Amino acid sequence: MAKQTPLHATHVAAGARMVDFAGWDMPVNYGSQIEEHHVVRRDAGMFDVSHMLALDLEGADATKWLRGLLANDVSKLRTPGKALYSCMLNPAGGVIDDLIVYYFSDDNYRIVVNAGTADKDLSWMRRNIADTGANVTLESRRDLAMIAVQGPNARAKTWQALPGSESVAGELKPFQAAWFDEILIARTGYTGEDGYELTVPADRAVAIWDALAAAGVAPCGLGARDTLRLEAGMNLYGQDMDDTVSPLDAGLAWTVDFKDETRDFVGREALLAKPQANEMIGLILDDKGVLRAHMKVFTAHGEGETTSGTFSPTLEKSIAFARLPLGVVAGAPVEVEIRGKRAAAHLVKLPFVRNGKALTG
Repeated sequence: MAKQTPLHATHVAAGARMVDFAGWDMPVNYGSQIEEHHVVRRDAGMFDVSHMLALDLEGADATKWLRGLLANDVSKLRTPGKALYSCMLNPAGGVIDDLIVYYFSDDNYRIVVNAGTADKDLSWMRRNIADTGANVTLESRRDLAMIAVQGPNARAKTWQALPGSESVAGELKPFQAAWFDEILIARTGYTGEDGYELTVPADRAVAIWDALAAAGVAPCGLGARDTLRLEAGMNLYGQDMDDTVSPLDAGLAWTVDFKDETRDFVGREALLAKPQANEMIGLILDDKGVLRAHMKVFTAHGEGETTSGTFSPTLEKSIAFARLPLGVVAGAPVEVEIRGKRAAAHLVKLPFVRNGKALTG
């Protein structure tokens, strides 16, 4: 039986179409996925992301342990509430998961991992703690719920729904978080729009969801979340990278920090031994059709494939991420194999859309 978030009954009562996602019964839409997409680009929408897992890390070795576990370097985090995006790699340099780390102090962090990899991640981390003998504790926080509020009006409507929160969250910069009334308010997201991700006690999730709805924030499902993140050039674990793919080949080289040559993180040697071999780039279809994952792409530099694809409601065109041989450049014409036939397309820099504006076409 699929797992349920604390907001499950609220989604069902609202008439959401529920689907299995990573073992969770989640809303894919509440009616029109296209309208949900547009409301996030133009106003404010909210997503139940409680299927993701928060982990609390504490202990004298917390910073040291994370510096050895993650490809990005948490020692950059010096301001309480500052967040860092990173990949967690295996020894071969493949991506076990991509995650966000929040710094509170040198011995206190929160880590948020993906739903589909949560059990694998937790097992890997605990095994690594045992192997390294790190003086840390790692606590799974399934007593929490998470709500993402996204869009140009998301912050103002969150302040309306949570009176007093503006005094704490109003000055937050992107990738910063602060506590308000037992709620962690983080200026992060997965849509390419401004807004917050709220981590709240599970028993308060329904009341906060209802308050946001009363403030004019529209409930949105995972369908719109996927089209929004793709337009925003944001990877999805299991499609755009996995434990067989290097972050260098997944367009995530910017998350790998080699600066400190004495920092020996898991996967470092493999990445240095096998440099980047592919380019992750955007693709727009010029002919008719819809781009999906795992379609062959033919370029002047050789073949590659799409990793994620969809119809873009903002651009009103079919778009995709493509993993292609090094040497390809934005603007170059390519062909994509769709149902056995080649269709014309062209390459573009990612992202396609940011802050409601199309950056390419």
